[in-house]
Amino acid sequence: MTKKISRRKFLVRGGLSTLGVLAIGTYAFRNPLRRKVLGLVETLPPTYMGSGTEPNLWFELTAKNTLIFHSPKVEMGQGAFTGFAQMIADEMDLRIDQIEVIGAATKTGIVDALATGGSLSVSSLWTPLRELSATMREMLKIEAAKKLNTDIALLTTKEGQISNGKETIAYAAIANGITEWKIPDTPNLKPLKDYKFIGKPIKRIDLNAKVFGDPIFGLDATMPEMLYASIIRPSVVGATFKKANFSVTKSMSGVVKIVQIDDWVGIIAKSYPQVLAAKRTIEIDWHIEKHWTEEELREMLKVGKGKQMITQKEGNALDSNDKDTTSIQFTSPLGAHAQIEPNAAVANYNHGNITVILSTQVPGLTQNAIAKALDVDKENVNIIPTYLGGGFGRRLNTNHAIQTVQLSKAVGKPVKYIFSRKEEFQNDLFRPPTHHIVKGKLNKEGFLDTLEHHYASGDISVNSIMMPKIATTVLGTDIGAMRGAHIMYDKIPNYRAVQWHQTLPFATSWWRSLGLLANTFAIESFVDEMAIKANKNPVDFRLASIHKEGNQKRLYNVITLASEKGNFSDNITNGKAMGFAASIDTNSPAAHVVEVSIENNQIRVHKVTCAFDCGVVVNPDQVRAQCEGAIIMGMSAAMFEKMTLKDGALHPTIYGPYDMALIKHAPKEIDIHFIQGKDIPLPVGEPPMGPIGAAIANAVRRLTGKRITNLPLQLHE
Repeated sequence: MTKKISRRKFLVRGGLSTLGVLAIGTYAFRNPLRRKVLGLVETLPPTYMGSGTEPNLWFELTAKNTLIFHSPKVEMGQGAFTGFAQMIADEMDLRIDQIEVIGAATKTGIVDALATGGSLSVSSLWTPLRELSATMREMLKIEAAKKLNTDIALLTTKEGQISNGKETIAYAAIANGITEWKIPDTPNLKPLKDYKFIGKPIKRIDLNAKVFGDPIFGLDATMPEMLYASIIRPSVVGATFKKANFSVTKSMSGVVKIVQIDDWVGIIAKSYPQVLAAKRTIEIDWHIEKHWTEEELREMLKVGKGKQMITQKEGNALDSNDKDTTSIQFTSPLGAHAQIEPNAAVANYNHGNITVILSTQVPGLTQNAIAKALDVDKENVNIIPTYLGGGFGRRLNTNHAIQTVQLSKAVGKPVKYIFSRKEEFQNDLFRPPTHHIVKGKLNKEGFLDTLEHHYASGDISVNSIMMPKIATTVLGTDIGAMRGAHIMYDKIPNYRAVQWHQTLPFATSWWRSLGLLANTFAIESFVDEMAIKANKNPVDFRLASIHKEGNQKRLYNVITLASEKGNFSDNITNGKAMGFAASIDTNSPAAHVVEVSIENNQIRVHKVTCAFDCGVVVNPDQVRAQCEGAIIMGMSAAMFEKMTLKDGALHPTIYGPYDMALIKHAPKEIDIHFIQGKDIPLPVGEPPMGPIGAAIANAVRRLTGKRITNLPLQLHE
């Protein structure tokens, strides 16, 4: 059972700002490193991770009787801020329109050490945010009882007001002027059935800002008197800077300064067009040791090469000489994030005090990195996070923020640096390619006796800003590559997963769902093939391999529900076939039924039925939208997306040549069904992505008789 926060863990400050008449925060929820790390693997989403030394949740009650929540999580477009508002509104008895949620600047001390990612925002703040809200409500009631000269038991709260039946007083009026607060023991939270907002389809609180184009994204950020910058980056993998010719560039209109630091060059000009024009005139001499090829990359990344780690083991391993063993190889390609908003940062270095505005998933880690690079105290670095125009793991790397600060320091003014689209594609932290060998055999009854998944991947968590090298050394595995790699069918007597890790010649790291999409494609395609070999219904074949207890019962239930709601059939009808696949990720099981045809030698997905158990659904519309988004993004990655190495450079460098799913490729219908298997919210944004690639491939297998083993499933129209 979750422990309540104690009275000693509250901090109260009055008059935090000109708007605030009360601010309240909590020191809470510190856990050891092991808890952090384990929270990122297969089934254990972590609780909220504060710094342990500062208040990590912060409310401001304003003079207008509204509440501002300074969120340690950022808004990546998934609607987390709306979910937070719903939780606050129910426990504080406020209306949604009385609540504003903003990303907390690091100067407040509100820093989440685990950043924003893994679809963990709502789930990790579920308990602490509601407890903070309920405690603040009771603190206000204690003071209201004094001001109204009423027994506290007779007071009621509604829409930011407290009433004794005769008199009513607003929260702001209660708080005004109070410097000494009595902090009660954490009250009991309301039962789910009594919530007015949680579980309801509430309109997004950021809807107006997005519809009317308010400047809420990092690309929109400005500072007074700011200049613009661009950085020269190599296009060939592994190239390093040797020398440059700036003779033409220095005299160009608008150019303020050319800065060379270590192995990179930055240009600063008065306008963005001027800096781009100047960039084209610089002649760079690069040192290139090798021109990598796609073939070399594939040869490097294979099961059997690199560092081996058994990440899951039950029963006996397969005998390599067993003639009854079936073995299939699968691959997935290099993938780009391809988010709409390119990375950008605005920075101001002023006598050792640094302010940076940017789209980032890691405000605290960015603060630390800048402080170290510029040799200043981190308290002098204020990171102001904005809304993200697409995250997907791309905003976990913020080296460009360091460079922008260095450029600002060099010129003595605020500087804005924007990635070009080519820079985004060639300097991304890519989704690594993968190679899989899945092996298994059937028992006498025609069900799985043994199942093994051997998988090779480049870096995901290793050496990333979120995961220090020492952590991955201790674990002996890359936990990002492991996502979705384990066998979820626990009734199989013998199963195991074996990781082969390899560091590639260019940066690879976090990508939405991490290894889940590729790993599920390999495992669920193989399981489907074994069902065909056994001449069994693929749904029944899966269910026979799952114990109906605990989390496995939840997996059993989503597989059953998806099959029922999708009217799954193993037959081909009117040129259409169905495919089935399932996965469980961060404790949230999902299953898909897809209906597919082949038109002009191309795969056409007509319908996707998804069954999903993410525990408590805080906002049904929001969760449904996340499922739809994950399915479409998964379709795009599984059917189209691919980066390649050509002449040592990564291609393509713009949208268009980088094939992605278009509106015309979207299914006519995506039917989402929820099951509540736990009384807490669980991760939503990534788990529904897992099964889609395998489900499509399994449908194609029934239509064509051929097993597709390589992603993308199709590349061109």
